[in-house]
Amino acid sequence: MKKLLLSLTAIAAGLLLTTSAFAWGPCAGKSRGYAPYRDAGIERLNLTDAQKSKIEALQNEHFKATKPLREKIFDKSVELRRLWLEANPDKGKITAAQKDLRALRNDMEDRMTAHKLEIRSVLTPEQNEQLANSGWRRGPGFGPRGGMRGDRDFGPGPGPGLGMGLCP
Repeated sequence: MKKLLLSLTAIAAGLLLTTSAFAWGPCAGKSRGYAPYRDAGIERLNLTDAQKSKIEALQNEHFKATKPLREKIFDKSVELRRLWLEANPDKGKITAAQKDLRALRNDMEDRMTAHKLEIRSVLTPEQNEQLANSGWRRGPGFGPRGGMRGDRDFGPGPGPGLGMGLCP
């Protein structure tokens, strides 16, 4: 009984301590923690002040609009983790939670695609061409595209999935 209580306390303390790290992310204080084109070289496109403010407004709007979805993804991930930690995991519950999580991630990916297209619409044709030729998706690592994950990458910078990538 003591071992079970100690284990549960350790898990709860670990979740409590890591929650703030997940909430702030690796670039806390530098930006909103989200900038899909930061690593793609958009900063080297000689943007006008109007373009910069429009892109920043689009990013802030997208960040606010996707906050509930990001929270749902986090909550569903925690729920799935808890289901796997049960002594006798229920296959039906786990597969249902995974299906829900995939649906949420698909929704996020659709929103990211729409957002990236909105940002590209702010750029001039020359800037879009320069962005396409700027080594988009190249970076350190092994394998094609410098170890990028391709379809599951939610931004052109290093880092897989829904993460925020590397800090500039």
